[in-house]
Amino acid sequence: MLPDKRPTRKQVLWVVRIVTLLAFTLGGLTLFGLPFGITLWEWVKLLIVPAVIAAVGLWFNSQQRTRELQIADERAQDEALQAYLDHMGQLLTDTERLLRRAQRGDNLSAVARARTLAVLQRLESLRKATVLQFLYEAGLITRHRVVLDLRKADLSTVFLDRTDLTEVNLDGAEMQRALLFAVNLTGASMIETNLSSADLRRVQLQGAFLGAAYLTRCASFSDEQLREL
Repeated sequence: MLPDKRPTRKQVLWVVRIVTLLAFTLGGLTLFGLPFGITLWEWVKLLIVPAVIAAVGLWFNSQQRTRELQIADERAQDEALQAYLDHMGQLLTDTERLLRRAQRGDNLSAVARARTLAVLQRLESLRKATVLQFLYEAGLITRHRVVLDLRKADLSTVFLDRTDLTEVNLDGAEMQRALLFAVNLTGASMIETNLSSADLRRVQLQGAFLGAAYLTRCASFSDEQLREL
């Protein structure tokens, strides 16, 4: 969904107030300058330079602040992702609590699921893809053996490009607006998966299970792909 860029009522009121103030100010200056032969255009030229400088300064500060917030957010996401991978790596190598031997729904699986759901809510598209690939390559979300249930996992806007996810289990995952370009989902289980507005160009879906999946507004979901299911 695109953000609504229409001005709010409050913003419109502020614009009206500023324009009105400028009009009264210039009108007053014009009347004041008439006895001295100072025209409206001369007042405008006198005021426009500092006004432009001030506007440029405000714009630059705003851009700088936006960039600083973006950098801080990306750093926080990197730290959250690294902490998650470190913790999951420990669970996968701990001989006393080996995650690969866990059963869906047991205590160890529940802890891993809780951490996964939490971190996905904090990450953007590419970092979500890193989590998904990690879980798949670790053998935790395959169709024939699901250790970690991704039902209700926030994989919205996830970006995967030419990724092999053969026989992955994504049942019930939230994958709205996902970009799955040329992803291999052969034999995947995606029952009740929310793929609303997802981009599925060149996705391989032979033998995939999409029972009750949400496929509304999938513009790139071709009739040929549907016939293959």
